[in-house]
Parts: sequence; structure tokens; C-alpha cells
Amino acid sequence: MEATWIVVANAGRARFFAGSGDIGDNGELEEINDMVNTAVRLRTTETETDRIGPTSATKSIHNTGGAAPNKSYKPPQTPTEHETELFARSINSFLLQGLHENRFGQLVLVASPQFLGVLRKPLDPQLTPLLKFDINKDYTHLNPRQLREQLQTREQAP
Repeated sequence: MEATWIVVANAGRARFFAGSGDIGDNGELEEINDMVNTAVRLRTTETETDRIGPTSATKSIHNTGGAAPNKSYKPPQTPTEHETELFARSINSFLLQGLHENRFGQLVLVASPQFLGVLRKPLDPQLTPLLKFDINKDYTHLNPRQLREQLQTREQAP
């Protein structure tokens, strides 16, 4: 019987569990990996090394009375969003490695609502057919027995 891997994640932590067979079975879940994304917990000043420009707090260029440059520019991603995306990619890499080693045949994603979309985005096409279902809940704090109960409840729901 194929093993099922269950990824329980949020932007700061991802836990990987392995279970034998179907989620509805009462077999034990074994935690096989725990990844932590410390970068999302840091302040922007701790992760960004660029200095603030000379016109950041003035209304003119270098206080000479000239016109101010356009201050409405917004980067496409904040540093936190970038770190979250990198974390999702590292989760995807770990899953691909497990797939290539034939360690699982089914996959379940359980992630916080904010992180689930970020996690789905880089999901490799090789993993998509193995995805049994996903849940948009943050269960990173649950122990394996509690997680199994939550997944069985989800499995039994119509």
C-alpha cells in the first residue's frame, strides 16, 4: 500500500507526516521533517540591507528645492512575501525529492488560508496528480493523533 504524505504548513513552519495507506485508516502518523522559516519572523530592517535614500523624508531632491521624484513606486513583493514564496519553493523541493525516492504515492496539503495559495503556486506538475485533497486550516500546532482526527473528519464530510 502506498504511503501518504501530509504537509501541514503556514508561512513560518512546515511539518511533514507520513502515514501508511488511506487517511481513513487508524494507523499512526510519523513526523518525518520539520522546516522553519525564520525569515518571516524578522523585521524588515533586519532583512533589508539597502539604506534609505536622501529624499526619503523630504519634499525635494536633496533639499535643494527641486521637484521630488515619484514616491508612489511600490515593489511587486514585500520582503516578507518574498521569503514566504522562497519557503513554499523549498517545501516543493522537499516533496519532489521524496517523490523521486518513491517515498509516497499520495499527498495531502493542509495550510493556513494565507499560505495555501502561495504553496499551490510553485507546486510541481508531477505532484498535482498525487494531491488527494487540501485543507485551508492552520494545523501546525496539532500532534499526530489530533491531526489524524481532523483529517478523518474532513475525509468523512460530503
